[in-house]
Amino acid sequence: MNSEIELKIGQNIRSIREKQNMTQETLAAKLQLGGCDITRSAIAKIEVGQRHLYPDEIILIKEILNTSFESIFYGEK
Repeated sequence: MNSEIELKIGQNIRSIREKQNMTQETLAAKLQLGGCDITRSAIAKIEVGQRHLYPDEIILIKEILNTSFESIFYGEK
């Protein structure tokens, strides 16, 4: 995947997460409960574009943050 795209997606996830006053730790814990083996530091790396996202993680992040795929991929409008 293109690193610029990964960075933008990570920034979008961070923005959505912060608007909901959710910590990286909480997001990681909810992802773990949903079956994703992920840590808080992995969330931090995703948010700065240093780690790839897997499809199952994107789907679960969408559900946890109660947002749309459009918001994750293109940002909230």
